[in-house]
Amino acid sequence: MTGDHAPDGAGDAAAGARRRMPHARRREQLLRVALAEFGRRGYHQAQMEHVATAARVSKALLYQHFTSKEDLFARVTEAIVAELTARLNEAVLAEEDSVEGVRAMVRVLFDYATAEPDAWALVIRHLDRPEAGLGLRELRDRLGTAFADLLLRHRRADPRLSPAALAVNERRARLLVPLMHGSMLSMVSWWLEHPGTDREHAEQLAVEFIWLGLDRLRSGERLPRSD
Repeated sequence: MTGDHAPDGAGDAAAGARRRMPHARRREQLLRVALAEFGRRGYHQAQMEHVATAARVSKALLYQHFTSKEDLFARVTEAIVAELTARLNEAVLAEEDSVEGVRAMVRVLFDYATAEPDAWALVIRHLDRPEAGLGLRELRDRLGTAFADLLLRHRRADPRLSPAALAVNERRARLLVPLMHGSMLSMVSWWLEHPGTDREHAEQLAVEFIWLGLDRLRSGERLPRSD
């Protein structure tokens, strides 16, 4: 495939370098710039013109790589979902104990938010919004499934539980899942905004908030209902 071409009339050295950039490298660059724009502005505010300007290319060139803003956003989110899902799977599957699995998930999310702040900002902005598209909905569903599996790992393996009792546990886990991943994402975002807070302490609080709260629920403890 041939390289990209700069806008007509661009005769300086920088334009020449842009003309010579291979297609694959140009596409990678545009995806990086788009990630930053979507993370900073959000899907609705970010426009193809913003991406083109930040990448120092023409809109025509940008449209050679991506047919629309929707297409560009989908390609950006696909990359996020693939990388974050792979990290989570590798970390969680390595742990046999459920609480250590939760600890591993928390650690991965802190690592990812630290290393990829633009991607994290995009996830936080769009994870629970309709415009997120299939990619981020898939990430949300995978997070939910991973949490539910951690909650139910030992219950499913307990021969003393009847099918009816296991079904009750399954339903309860599904209800708790949004609270779990929502609290984790919020905790990581809060920590990013308060860099003076010790990360290890923040991670431990997140795990304890999730796990100890769940343990009390699993033991049957409930608050009285309000009238």
